[in-house]
Amino acid sequence: MYRIISGKWKAKKIAAPKNFDVRPTTDFAKEALFSILENTYDMQSISVLDLFAGIGSITFEFASRGCKDVTSVEMNPKHTSFLNSTASELGFSLQVSVQRGDVFDWLKKFRNKKSFEIVFSDAPFEMEEKKYHELISLVLNNKYLKENGILVVEHQSRMKFDHPNLIDTRKYGNVSFSFFEPNKAENIEIENQEI
Repeated sequence: MYRIISGKWKAKKIAAPKNFDVRPTTDFAKEALFSILENTYDMQSISVLDLFAGIGSITFEFASRGCKDVTSVEMNPKHTSFLNSTASELGFSLQVSVQRGDVFDWLKKFRNKKSFEIVFSDAPFEMEEKKYHELISLVLNNKYLKENGILVVEHQSRMKFDHPNLIDTRKYGNVSFSFFEPNKAENIEIENQEI
């Protein structure tokens, strides 16, 4: 079970079926994360990509705060069906687009199609470190982030990232959020410019 912290459905508890193997972000960590994000972004005018969406703890937090464009990618069919039914129940069906698929395959398939202000990833904590690096590369190198965008990776606090785009890591107990900025646009010289 998890709770929506703020917005339209503030304090709403969402209970998933008991047989779901999920680890929703704790209230404490989620509150801290959204405090950081809301200082930078107007929730009502941004697009969000939620990777490894699980049962929607982060997806519905964005939607509750007025975000009108949340894409949630989740592989488990039980979870995607729960995401869809919960979105419908809360009146978020127009705001939330649930995509069923393996996150890595999805990122490869839709590269350069759409950019987001916020990409959030809460991969299973047992995922290998090299897979985290692959995920970060797929997001940063395929225009998933807008120029003012940010990639937020939730991970175990004992894992430390060494990456040129890493701008901050915030630790909340055994959970940490690492923040990555987009790749810098290369200086493109205009060739054959008429004088």
